[in-house]
Amino acid sequence: MENEKSIVVAADIFPEILPIFPIFDRPLFPKMMVPIIVAENDAREIIQKALETSPSYLGLVLTKSKSNDVEQVLESKEDFHKIGVVGKIVQVRESEPGQPMPIMLQLLERFEIFELNGKPPVFLAKVEYWHTVEMAANEELKAYSISIIDCIKEMMQMKPLVQEELKLLMSRLDINDPGTLADFAAFTASTSGEELQKILETKSIRARIEEALILLKKELEISKLQVQINKRIEERLTTQQREFFLKEQLKEIKKELGLAKDDTDTEVEKFKKRIKTLKLSEEAKTRIDEELEKLQLIPPSSPEFNVTRAYLDWLTILPWGKYSKDKYDLKRATKILGQDHYGLNDVKERILEFISVGKIKGDLSGSIMLLVGPPGVGKTSIGQSIAKSLGRQFFRFSLGGMRDEAEIKGHRRTYIGALPGKFINAIKTTKTSNPVIMLDEIDKIGASFVGDPASSLLEVLDPEQNQDFLDHYLDVRFDLSKVLFICTANQLETIPGPLLDRMEVIRLSGYILEDKIQIAKKHLIPKQLKLHGLTARKVSLPVDVLHELIDGYAREAGVRGLENQIKKILRKSTKKIVEEQLNKVNIRVEDLPDFLGRRVFQEEKLYQGPMIGVVKGLAYTSLGGATLYIEATKIVSNQPGYKQTGQLGNVMVESSEIAYTYVRSILGKKSKARDFFAKHFIHLHVPAGATPKDGPSAGITMACALYSLALNKPVRDDLAMTGELSLNGMVMPIGGVKEKLLAAKRAKVAHVIFPEDNRMDFDELEDHIKQGIAVHFVKTFEQVRKLCFPK
Repeated sequence: MENEKSIVVAADIFPEILPIFPIFDRPLFPKMMVPIIVAENDAREIIQKALETSPSYLGLVLTKSKSNDVEQVLESKEDFHKIGVVGKIVQVRESEPGQPMPIMLQLLERFEIFELNGKPPVFLAKVEYWHTVEMAANEELKAYSISIIDCIKEMMQMKPLVQEELKLLMSRLDINDPGTLADFAAFTASTSGEELQKILETKSIRARIEEALILLKKELEISKLQVQINKRIEERLTTQQREFFLKEQLKEIKKELGLAKDDTDTEVEKFKKRIKTLKLSEEAKTRIDEELEKLQLIPPSSPEFNVTRAYLDWLTILPWGKYSKDKYDLKRATKILGQDHYGLNDVKERILEFISVGKIKGDLSGSIMLLVGPPGVGKTSIGQSIAKSLGRQFFRFSLGGMRDEAEIKGHRRTYIGALPGKFINAIKTTKTSNPVIMLDEIDKIGASFVGDPASSLLEVLDPEQNQDFLDHYLDVRFDLSKVLFICTANQLETIPGPLLDRMEVIRLSGYILEDKIQIAKKHLIPKQLKLHGLTARKVSLPVDVLHELIDGYAREAGVRGLENQIKKILRKSTKKIVEEQLNKVNIRVEDLPDFLGRRVFQEEKLYQGPMIGVVKGLAYTSLGGATLYIEATKIVSNQPGYKQTGQLGNVMVESSEIAYTYVRSILGKKSKARDFFAKHFIHLHVPAGATPKDGPSAGITMACALYSLALNKPVRDDLAMTGELSLNGMVMPIGGVKEKLLAAKRAKVAHVIFPEDNRMDFDELEDHIKQGIAVHFVKTFEQVRKLCFPK
């Protein structure tokens, strides 16, 4: 392909075996003088090996490894490329051990490694040299050489920083030596080491000079692009600087003419104007005056100026001494509560009592309410109704998952981006010092290494302390005693005792089926019809459909699930109206599976008829009341014993052991029963096994299951019970009477057993909840036994 007439130039006689020195990042090229710095001990050993001969030659080879650690690279022979450059050590400057050793090398020729011997760190290579070839006159090579020189000249104009280096290079270039010209051109390119290694490994001068020219052309294009980018940026900066200077000049001119004020004066006037409308405490007034003086002394360009301005902005924007006027109209409050909520008469009564106290006393300070109940019973909306009844501003935020006490009490101003806590932010947002603040999900508040928010709430929710609430950011006391705090929770067990002690607990137990039907008719269906662009004339949901919908698809204590099912029905009805061009969709009971799928809640009876060792109990969960079965069975065994399953908690396991011990003690006089316990292993289970359960209220239920199993007598299947059992057979009181009674009614239970000590709790319930079910109050297990096993 090439018509190259070449003459081999006489050269030094090089050794056949060379010590190999690793080169990182970029290879070196022949016909150059380069200094290198030897720092590592392993590299020193290689140099010492080369200096054993005179003249001293060294093979410099690019490594394939990306590591710059000489020791790591020298561990393998495979880390070296095959082609390198032989260098003659011209000068060595001795240095102390551990100090870098500078060396000057004259790079001479390429070589190819055929065999690599030795062991780390010194490798000796058997090489063959690629001696310099002097090319005869060739117009094509001359054209390549001129193109390379032109590229270098153009780059000199675009790269002022390397201009001197390129000038020096140009003075040493010879157009009649294309091979050396290609090497020097490649050496100046800022490309990757692998691409430069390819040029080093190219033996043909024509191919080498072509590759070098391509590299230079790429470099030139990148340089042109850099120049364009720099020019654009400089133009933009020049425009911005010009605008800045003009604005500053205009500002100074206006100031001289008295037409404008500087930033500091403007900010100070704004803050002083705000202060005139506020009733500041002495502490706040003193702090604001101090900060205003400081602001006037700080130059606007200082970072401290913005920090002080932000602090003054918070201090002066808070409604110090501003209160909204409370409305103590009981009729108006009754109307608002009735419009927004159905049922919950005990809760409404408590709120009206609360408003009545405010009317006589003149204010509602020191009141902190806790609304406890299952999800979807209306805790949050009741808080909004209270604010509306009183004519106060309402602010709500959730405590669920909060782990940082700074969310409550703010960050200290020493931190960048510091802000006040949620309570000060609520006061700022509502623009009044006596809003209604709702703390949602207080039972789900967390704790972490950055603090315990629950402990921070102790100060906020204490009427004796919150009149001097100190936010870390404000560092000035603010009066929160006029704020009405309303908290919500699903359960009390996870709320810290000292925090719970500061609140008045109001329970929202949930709704029975009849309540849900009325809520759906009066609130949920009209609301969702409006949201879906429908009217009652377009979609009809009769009472029997609502009954089946609630019983089969939305049996939870609240109404959130019911609302979601109504949404689903209305969406499908809308689609049906559009697709089939209908005027009205009449929903029937038999249509519900088509709209909502298979019935979610089946009948709660797992067993048809009474069963030996099976008793129905009542439980209270964060989702409301529920029925659960206690099952006991026997296994004939020479090793009698007792075990429990069903993911029972520690308290429930102890209750089952008390029940087992008590039943064995009362049946100990009967020989048949004694033989039963002596020859059988007893297994007690509480379905469902995947649901964790705990609490003491299943004591009598477990005892009845064991008693039934021991005497081989079934328990009445129309009966459900709850009560804690003592070791002496006393029935102790339990919680969640209303929720458990509602669960019994949902399961169509005819008779319920409650502890005698819960009679007052039952008497306080609404009449419509107590109707349709027979309740038996017991003090001892003997009374339970007579009800469960009538003769």
